[in-house]
Amino acid sequence: MMSFAPQTLLASALDFLPDQADKLPMLETTATPRNASLHPPLDTRYQVETPEGIDLPLRPAGLLVRTLAFSLDLGIRGLVLGLLFIILGFFDEVGVGLGSILLFLISWWYMVLFEVLNQGRSPGKQLMGLRVVQDDGTPIGWSASLTRNLLRFADMLPFGYFLGAISCLQHPTFKRLGDLAAGTLVIYREQPVKRPELPPAVPRSAPFALSLNEQRAILGFAERQGQLSAERTRELAGILAQPLHVPSAQATAELNGIARGFLGTP
Repeated sequence: MMSFAPQTLLASALDFLPDQADKLPMLETTATPRNASLHPPLDTRYQVETPEGIDLPLRPAGLLVRTLAFSLDLGIRGLVLGLLFIILGFFDEVGVGLGSILLFLISWWYMVLFEVLNQGRSPGKQLMGLRVVQDDGTPIGWSASLTRNLLRFADMLPFGYFLGAISCLQHPTFKRLGDLAAGTLVIYREQPVKRPELPPAVPRSAPFALSLNEQRAILGFAERQGQLSAERTRELAGILAQPLHVPSAQATAELNGIARGFLGTP
């Protein structure tokens, strides 16, 4: 009679879980080629390599969301200036002079100060989940922020941000003229991903060495139990019961314990 090693049995059992294997949270992500700046147009990813040799994927923001962010900033500036002008209106000529100075400062330094001092985020960008960075993913500096904001007048030609919009639509990373000159990029701010909670179980070691894909499958099984029915959970656990040398009735608890053992969860 032909016999199989436990690892072979587990690998065969995992073949019955194609619907979960493709959706499981990965312990590590697959790196894209370092020399490729973008994937196909529908996957607007821009990848840079840090000086430490780490691949950093960035997601450039398109014209629509940038327009919404700028509109919010424009509304905030208009509201602040309107309130200041009402107050300064009581000071006659002195108020007019102060109003002119404030108009200049808020019009030209609002974006610069927020971008440099608030991690590339003006209030409008922060509300829309955006930030400005250098092309290499590093934080934006004073000179780059000044350049990209002073060149807004070029983006506004001949009217209503016409050239800026055309540049955004034509560039693979949605850069307007100011971004091209300053070497900057407007990206979506990545949100930290929180791993799902594992079901309560006593941590334990696997009965034999598991490959990375097998560890991923077991971790994914434990993490996704909250999304599965009790019947589906027992069905998936039963598939792995034999290669793991545990009774089918205890397979779910054993898999959860092995998953906790992988993460070192007390």
